[in-house]
Amino acid sequence: MRRRVGWAGCAIVLVATAAFAGPALTGREKRGAALLERMCATCHAVGRTGTSPHRQAPPFRTLSRRYPIESLQETLAEGIISGHPDMPEFKFGATDVGAVIAYLRVIQEP
Repeated sequence: MRRRVGWAGCAIVLVATAAFAGPALTGREKRGAALLERMCATCHAVGRTGTSPHRQAPPFRTLSRRYPIESLQETLAEGIISGHPDMPEFKFGATDVGAVIAYLRVIQEP
């Protein structure tokens, strides 16, 4: 009996964790997440939770408070240049821009 309760408890935790994490990502969204993780996560929180490692770098899930997410397409394609000395210039190809925008859309906080 104890084993059944233990496994049932684990199942409940897994279901609750999945619900909290949000909907499953599509392949395109996963690609965007991987790109941001690789290129931006040293400074920015790139997921649905967490704090940014760099104190002044906004979490990506809050970007829609500052900009319409779709408006970032051109900036990502032409190259992000920041006046902040810690941020390097980034430039994404068209396929990568679409993936990043798709991922950013799904992680935005209300």
